[in-house]
Amino acid sequence: MDRMRSAFNSVMKSERYSRFTLQPAEDGEQHAEIKLSDDGAGDAAELEAGGSPSFRPAPPRQSRRSVVYLALGTLLIFVIGYLVGYVSHRKPRVSLVSCGATTQGTEGTETPVAPVAPVPEEFHMDWKDISQILKQKLTSQAFELALRDFDRPGRSAGSAEDMNIANAVFENFKKLEMSPWTDIHYVQLQTPDSQHPNRVQFGSDVFEPSGFLAYSATGTVQGRLVYANYGRREDLEAVQKKSVELKGSVVLLRAGKISFAEQVDNAASKGASAVLIYPDYENYKYRTNTQLYGHVHLGSGDPYTPGFPSFNHTQFPPTQSCGLPKIPAQTITGNMAAALLQKIGGPESDSSFKGKLNEVSYNLGGDKNVTVEVNNVLVSREIHNVFGVIKGFNDPDRYIVLGAQRDSWGDGYAKATVGTAILTELAKAFHEMVEKDDFRPRRSIVFASWTAGEYGSVGATEWLEGYMSNIDKKVFTYINLDGAILGRGSFVASASPLLYSLLEHTMKEVKSPLGSGTVYDMVGNKKWEANVLRPMAMDDPAYPFLAFSGIPSVSFHFISPNSESYTYYGTGLDTMDHLNYQTNHHTSEMTAVAAQFAGQMALRLVHDHLLVLDTSRYGSLLTDVIRRIYKRVTQLTRSGQLKDVNPNWLNLARGSFQRAADGINNAIINTDLNDKEACRILNDRLMTVEHCLLSPYVSPVETPFRHLLLGRGSHTLASIADSTDMEQLRVQLALATWNLQGCANAMTGDVWDIDNEI
Repeated sequence: MDRMRSAFNSVMKSERYSRFTLQPAEDGEQHAEIKLSDDGAGDAAELEAGGSPSFRPAPPRQSRRSVVYLALGTLLIFVIGYLVGYVSHRKPRVSLVSCGATTQGTEGTETPVAPVAPVPEEFHMDWKDISQILKQKLTSQAFELALRDFDRPGRSAGSAEDMNIANAVFENFKKLEMSPWTDIHYVQLQTPDSQHPNRVQFGSDVFEPSGFLAYSATGTVQGRLVYANYGRREDLEAVQKKSVELKGSVVLLRAGKISFAEQVDNAASKGASAVLIYPDYENYKYRTNTQLYGHVHLGSGDPYTPGFPSFNHTQFPPTQSCGLPKIPAQTITGNMAAALLQKIGGPESDSSFKGKLNEVSYNLGGDKNVTVEVNNVLVSREIHNVFGVIKGFNDPDRYIVLGAQRDSWGDGYAKATVGTAILTELAKAFHEMVEKDDFRPRRSIVFASWTAGEYGSVGATEWLEGYMSNIDKKVFTYINLDGAILGRGSFVASASPLLYSLLEHTMKEVKSPLGSGTVYDMVGNKKWEANVLRPMAMDDPAYPFLAFSGIPSVSFHFISPNSESYTYYGTGLDTMDHLNYQTNHHTSEMTAVAAQFAGQMALRLVHDHLLVLDTSRYGSLLTDVIRRIYKRVTQLTRSGQLKDVNPNWLNLARGSFQRAADGINNAIINTDLNDKEACRILNDRLMTVEHCLLSPYVSPVETPFRHLLLGRGSHTLASIADSTDMEQLRVQLALATWNLQGCANAMTGDVWDIDNEI
């Protein structure tokens, strides 16, 4: 301090020149030297102290020393305060990351990012770093424990065990400080009547299967037994071509190819009185006395509250989904089916109809009667969906949802245990990345544990129905974790075209579970779309999110080579031992890889400034189906069956859609993607696409899957291309045209930029 004081005094005593400068004199007198200019021009006059009206002499020496001490003290306090503030409020220095859809984090000079009140300051980690951190946290050892924790028998929807698992998931989210909450619904489920079992009688043979199909019509019917392969439309038409009557018949079908609900609906459309479904050994290589479970609601959610949530089952008037079948349906075992087919008689079937049951000719029947009795009963159950959230640091009001079903008919190891384990371990990994590794997701991540999935995504659909007005503006992707591991050696996925590019990039980043290369290399990278992509089926748990809510969604599955499905679904054989057999006893390792795959997709969606939604991938799908419509309308016009309809209208709307997609891509190229507001505007345009492809002209009660391209109903472009009703074709073509044009207008953004050629 003495040194500082001495130096300061020395400075004060040194000669200083400014407009007015004191010049110390040897005799101690104070003089003022006036510098009239910097170059010394002009005359200088010496004035006595106090002689100038604009100058006052310095205070005596004692007063100046006090001023110096006061200044030093003030300076010291300021320095100490500054250092304390700097240390306590200093933010990590960060590397700038470009926000392109597939841009990696860049290395280079670190620069602090200014906070954007009231959102906490972002911390942009290098993409490779956060990707590696996630991989390190999702280990096979962790999944061995998680799989063991959630492997519990008897977990039917609304049961005590289902609630126990829900509570376990809730507690996990609570420990991770994820602000967990529950979503409670009161739903109608259908179960067998323990006092009156379902029955099938064929001559002297009487069977009482314990398997059942939920939401079947009830009652007793009798009709001629007819075998119709898988019950696809082409199968039923092939039977009719053999002069076998389907009206009033009981149709025997083997499971596979399409859902139970579609099988029953197809048979009912031909006038069948009942349906029996069995697992044939050609498709299901397990014991022939295995029971099958499933549902036959041609839709999703509680079929007794269609289009609205079942928060309180006394709140709304009773109504029914149009997807409920009006004929009884029942599953039987392979042994029971063999007994029926051995005596069925009738014409011989085509070779494509023949399965591999022992001593069975697979004739079509049509001569002998069979009686089917279904006594299922409706029960009201309280079900709980469980949620947790990791909130985003930049756009917390935008979020992705990762979801998994936890209920099952039996053990449900592949159906429910694996997905629940992936869900909870991903939640743990992301939480640790935020708390310990300074990861700052831009957007929020919601983790959802659904129940009543076995009845047709009831829990998930009721949530969508309950919060539709809010969800469709904020949820920009759904990642389904159900059935992620069904085998080892191959990979398939179903997704919105908007997510195809994300799938491709993720396949290139995640290592193959076979030990070398990536998943992209494993599936044959030159033809990855043909080898991997499958149409999203109506019984896919992600389908309601995509076709009902207009949320870009994805399901993916690691499967065994040359396998179309996991044959133990919907049976009591979906156990740890059977899944281990399918994965060569690498279940925990495969589960870790599946979690890494889902986690990588989620990371990319919440990390990049720009959403990884590729609008250009809808182009080929649109072109193909519109080409079919154009050809169909042209043929009908030339034949005179259709008049005053121009297929060019729809083609013009397709052109508008394509230009709007190109416009978004051009905006991405020409916009400063480090501008957060610019990125948010672009993201708003990207988020409109899927939702705007939902038809506004159909009721979600009558036609829940409203998606123009991927939905189900007369409004879809595929249905228009196959329509035989001229008046319906005319109306639906007009509505579809404006639906597509409206989507293009929404993608364009501002009203003054809209390109409307229709």
